[in-house]
Amino acid sequence: MSDSPAPLADPHLVFDPLTGDGPRDIVILGSTGSVGTQAIDLVQRNPERFRVTALSAAGGRVGLLAEQARRLRVRTVAVAREDVVPALREALRDQYAGEPLPEILAGPEAATEAAASDCHTVLNGITGSIGLAPTLAALEAGRTLALANKESLIVGGPLVKAIAKPGQIIPVDSEHAALFQGLAAGKRADVRKLVVTASGGPFRGRKKADLADVTPEDALAHPTWAMGPVITINSATLVNKGLEVIEAHLLYDIPFDRIEVVVHPQSYVHSMVEFTDGSTLAQATPPDMSGPIAIGIGWPERVPDAAPAFDWTKASSWEFFPLDNDAFPSVGLARHVGELAGTAPAVFNAANEECVDAFLKGALPFNGIMETVTEVVAEHGTPAAGTSLTVADVLEAETWARARARELAGKATAEARA
Repeated sequence: MSDSPAPLADPHLVFDPLTGDGPRDIVILGSTGSVGTQAIDLVQRNPERFRVTALSAAGGRVGLLAEQARRLRVRTVAVAREDVVPALREALRDQYAGEPLPEILAGPEAATEAAASDCHTVLNGITGSIGLAPTLAALEAGRTLALANKESLIVGGPLVKAIAKPGQIIPVDSEHAALFQGLAAGKRADVRKLVVTASGGPFRGRKKADLADVTPEDALAHPTWAMGPVITINSATLVNKGLEVIEAHLLYDIPFDRIEVVVHPQSYVHSMVEFTDGSTLAQATPPDMSGPIAIGIGWPERVPDAAPAFDWTKASSWEFFPLDNDAFPSVGLARHVGELAGTAPAVFNAANEECVDAFLKGALPFNGIMETVTEVVAEHGTPAAGTSLTVADVLEAETWARARARELAGKATAEARA
């Protein structure tokens, strides 16, 4: 581990404070999703601190998007699906009741255009690797990036790191926001390891054989967090934790063999930093994304009462267990693709997204998700060196991985029915 290069989100690098008396201008990508809606709630509770200038969403909930736009009085609304523009415009007319409507951006590049617009901070709450282009656009425009879209860093790690200035990225994942705060307590040379916590999902304690017949409904019943379906299934397979290991490596320049995963069912401790003197600093709050979102859009200032605190007058138990790598091989596979670098993480992520979709449709068993992803990664082989990675390389690898994953999932379904 080298102390010379500054990591992407070094807590020791202080961002420009709020200038003047006005609020900080924020663009929220993925505004109708879980992170986006919680961010909007936080903004509305702190109007003196934040002002939203643009919103983007996929287009599946135009009524909610229009209602958000009216409440926040944004300048721009971006939607990925061009076919929903008439419905969106009508919903905006209903909300604005004769007042001038905000600018509407539509199409696959709409979120990217919004990410590059004039603002202080872009909160990227998009789910999936489609968040890569907006991430790059925000960084290239010089915006502070509050990153909840871990996939864009994972699939395009070298691309992101090549243009991100020290301190420009603030992680919004609860685990990485915890590490971000823990690392502020010591020198980088004194860090022994990062410990990423996992709730264990709905299947904690089960063996691999016990997972063969679980249903999508079972997997979507997360015990501590309310999230979107893809992230929730990723938490059930622990793919989400594997992605977070790769993300921690990229954010903080810590080798993979010094990033550990531990199961913590209560989800109170969001991650820990262990120092060379034996001290371990844990960041803890009740399970709630408002705190990490507040760190992401408000740093270096903390937002008072952003999230609930513990009631220390009540007894509670906090448990920690080692990860069962046999039942949940996703973390080990993620370490492997992270070390391969290049297009391997993009292949891993894209194949997983396709397999999750197949599982939710009943076309692939739960254990088949990781079995298929593992096969796709193995077929992909050793990728080109990460330093020569291009956006075209990422897109090509993802396209191949998605097609191959669908092919293998279809084959598995046909064999099961035979």
